[in-house]
Amino acid sequence: MTKTKTLATSLLSLSAAAILALVGTTSANAAPVNTTDSSGAAVSSHAVSDAGAADYWTPERMKNAKSGDILGAKALERGKLLGKAPVTEAPGVVSSIAGQAPATDSKAIDRKVNQSETPVKHIGKIFFTLGGSNYVCSGNSVTAANKSTVSTAGHCVNEGPGAYATNFVFVPAYLNGAAPYGKWTAKALYSPTQWASNGNMQYDTAFAVMNTLNGQRLADVVGSSGVQFNAARGLSYKSFGYPAASPFNGESLKSCSGKATNDPYNPQFNSQGIPCNMTGGSSGGPWFIGTSSTGYQNSVNSYGYGSNSTTMYGPYWGTVIQSTYNTASAS
Repeated sequence: MTKTKTLATSLLSLSAAAILALVGTTSANAAPVNTTDSSGAAVSSHAVSDAGAADYWTPERMKNAKSGDILGAKALERGKLLGKAPVTEAPGVVSSIAGQAPATDSKAIDRKVNQSETPVKHIGKIFFTLGGSNYVCSGNSVTAANKSTVSTAGHCVNEGPGAYATNFVFVPAYLNGAAPYGKWTAKALYSPTQWASNGNMQYDTAFAVMNTLNGQRLADVVGSSGVQFNAARGLSYKSFGYPAASPFNGESLKSCSGKATNDPYNPQFNSQGIPCNMTGGSSGGPWFIGTSSTGYQNSVNSYGYGSNSTTMYGPYWGTVIQSTYNTASAS
């Protein structure tokens, strides 16, 4: 086990020599497909054929899945990222896309064990396999033309660089092992080529397009969050996730709130951070502008520094990540 982990789960120096990044071990998988959208941004995608993924994720496997931040084991090998200025994107116009309210139902969710947040229908846990190991992250149903798109961190779908995940499922409103709205399997995974090819932390975001379940689309069942790109920096956010590393157990939803500030240790990542002590497993959980889960999503949980980190950093959602979202949403 490396000493370097994301999301505050192991001791990590704040020096450039100990910078956090997030790649994993090699697994057998098809090579991703790289395309260029109308804006000129490159998008990496991978078609998934995991018909048995939902059955694969038994309660025991879900309970024993490793925190996705462990995929940061090879981070220190990417020295080419150190000391570089952020890639400059062309200034983009603020773009907001409204979300969708979930279908009403009478389904009750047992909230007795939840110490921090009651379950949110469109936020859930993500389970996947890479390099022969099972992992867990967090994700969110976002508004999309296909009504079937989930946001998460790049390192929760792709090794950056390397293979894409298999056995990928999204479990909305997960609580204490329960999957009240089912296990939704993926049919395609998308990430910025800058992440899929180089593991560039500036673009640590990905989107998964889910299959229908019982003839229904994801957003029609659990709703979806609106998204916003090219927003002002320094906004106030509320982030959510399922931290699984100590002192948390990954069984219930947690949140953090605060005003975003730039990462002072590695400005080349162009990331912003908010006060937060969530640990591994919360990777990919959504950041909402404002003070609740009803705001526009504008980032994801990406990384932290140290075993006792008090700041969670997330990528800036600019034109590159917007292009990835557009491609996934339209698929």
